[in-house]
Amino acid sequence: MTSLAGAVSEEISASLVPVDAELERRYPGDPGTRQPVHTVYVPGDDFTADTLRTWGDRALTALDEHAPDAASFAAVLGLSDGLAEPVYSRVRAKLEREPIEDLRVDFEDGYGPRPDAEEDETAARAARLIAEAYAKGTAAPYMGIRMKCMEAPVRDRGIRTLDIFLTGLMEAGGLPDGLVLTLPKVTYAEQVTAMVRLLEAFEKAWGLTPGRIGFEIQIETSQSILAADGTATVARMIDAAEGRATGLHYGTFDYSACLGVSAAYQASDHPAADHAKAIMQVAAAGTGVRVSDGSTNVLPVGTTEKVHDAWRLHYGLTRRALARAYYQGWDMHPGHIPTRYAAVFAFYREGYEQAAARLARYASRAGGDVMDEPATAKALSGYLLRGLDCGALDIDEVTRATTGLTRTELEGFAAPRRADLTISGQ
Repeated sequence: MTSLAGAVSEEISASLVPVDAELERRYPGDPGTRQPVHTVYVPGDDFTADTLRTWGDRALTALDEHAPDAASFAAVLGLSDGLAEPVYSRVRAKLEREPIEDLRVDFEDGYGPRPDAEEDETAARAARLIAEAYAKGTAAPYMGIRMKCMEAPVRDRGIRTLDIFLTGLMEAGGLPDGLVLTLPKVTYAEQVTAMVRLLEAFEKAWGLTPGRIGFEIQIETSQSILAADGTATVARMIDAAEGRATGLHYGTFDYSACLGVSAAYQASDHPAADHAKAIMQVAAAGTGVRVSDGSTNVLPVGTTEKVHDAWRLHYGLTRRALARAYYQGWDMHPGHIPTRYAAVFAFYREGYEQAAARLARYASRAGGDVMDEPATAKALSGYLLRGLDCGALDIDEVTRATTGLTRTELEGFAAPRRADLTISGQ
């Protein structure tokens, strides 16, 4: 027996139609694509056709010199005996096969002010080299540029560089699927809107599908976190991107300096950094926009002792970020790549069996010592998929550990319908 007439439900549903549409527009969920574990920035004039391989070779050389085997590498990082060999062998294999997952040719701080003719040529060369890399199958999964920002002194220069770069890609055959653009030093949401209008104009000029080109927003100023009226600026920036924002990247040193943090204490684990990234994370949740941690400027160079100290620092910061659900960060030197992958691989390998067992029990409706829900199944499957994407895990071992779940089934759990989460969630 019920007490309410059917018309009541119909009226309530009708009143919430705008809200339903707003939820779908603003919170579409994760895009379900691969997220790189890091971004490497290379100054525009340093970028060559051999950059990816050169970074991989330099990283391998660092391992050969300072940790030539699994035991020595594990001793530096504090890896368990069970993880030492699997992590070390996978790190070396990764450096040989795919040393960089995401590369940004830098025309901002890493490049600086140059004569216009020089930057024009560098931007055109970057487009040519990236197009050739994708054509030859030697590109990183994600590649693109960081232009100059939308502030008045460099705005025209940044727009011109982006135009030259994108035009060069189009003339070379079109925009690659892995194209990523980064807009730095964003302070006001209106600067994001300006970037949207710029990309709209380019798409129209070339007859591209509207919305084809997305971009990352770099968070490097206090104003990008908290506006003058006390609201969260970064949330307004995501909205201002009109669906084009793909990521929020935290800029460790610009942001720290903006807040007056002394140089010796500027780091991604500073309380100011934690506050900024927490705001970014909440603002981006459910929007499909991904959050990236920053970097460390302590380089693994010099004596073996100094290299080991820098490796331990970088490994610890990366593991800390992963535990806080920042699955991507910046790497500034080839010597950082071994510990980036070591941290990522250890993070997924040490927990995948438990995650797989929990997901298998959930999928088969079997009981256990933990009662999981659709939201938890989403997190478990997402964890396994990220491990697969970066090379920490193999699909065969994941399938065995989940008692037969395929990648397609994992992806289904990772992207449940909103209604499924709402009905069963707490």
